Amino acid sequence: MNQDQLKKSVGYAVIDFIPPGSIIGIGTGTTIINFITHALKSIKHIIKGTVSSSVISTTYLKREGIKVFDLNQISSLVLYIDSADEINSNLEMIKGGGGALTKEKIISNFANKFICIVDESKKVEYLGKFPVPIEIIPLSYNYISKEIIKLGGIPVLRQNIVTENNNIIIDVHNLDISNPLNMENFINSLPGVVTVGIFANRTADIALIGTNSGIKTMRK
Repeated sequence: MNQDQLKKSVGYAVIDFIPPGSIIGIGTGTTIINFITHALKSIKHIIKGTVSSSVISTTYLKREGIKVFDLNQISSLVLYIDSADEINSNLEMIKGGGGALTKEKIISNFANKFICIVDESKKVEYLGKFPVPIEIIPLSYNYISKEIIKLGGIPVLRQNIVTENNNIIIDVHNLDISNPLNMENFINSLPGVVTVGIFANRTADIALIGTNSGIKTMRK
């Protein structure tokens, strides 16, 4: 199967985890768009609605006739479904290639369960080949860039993008993420950081990985 077919296969695999009558959180990215327009569309009549992590996901959800709630309108969220740019065997991830990392982190922390759906190209032994996104307040750009360089990272301003929170994103190359939890906590402690795209405090609970030999399931 090609990559699009693998994305489609994990999208259909995750519907078995969706409780009827529930509101579910929806992430961002090409795998999630594939999920919305195929698998989720096919079961939209059995769910109450969704909470969306981005304008683009909201657009696709509404296009398919799926109700979207504001997170502040609900008291609990049974499930959050999203993809990742990288995921390791501990279900720690790098996320944010699509620029929605802050809302993704908020909704995933609010949810009782986080299921990550990816194709096999996203499964890695060590995080860090994919650059780490950091959403920052624009005023802090020079300061945070200097702090990242002290860590051995190479910060690159993502061009022509302002996040939905009116901030900017730097993508950090060459960062040593041998301890994802410590790195996430340190970067988040820097003044001006909104959030970093390392998901180690809130890992996935389950990962469904689309492979040419079928769906591989990893659990915490």
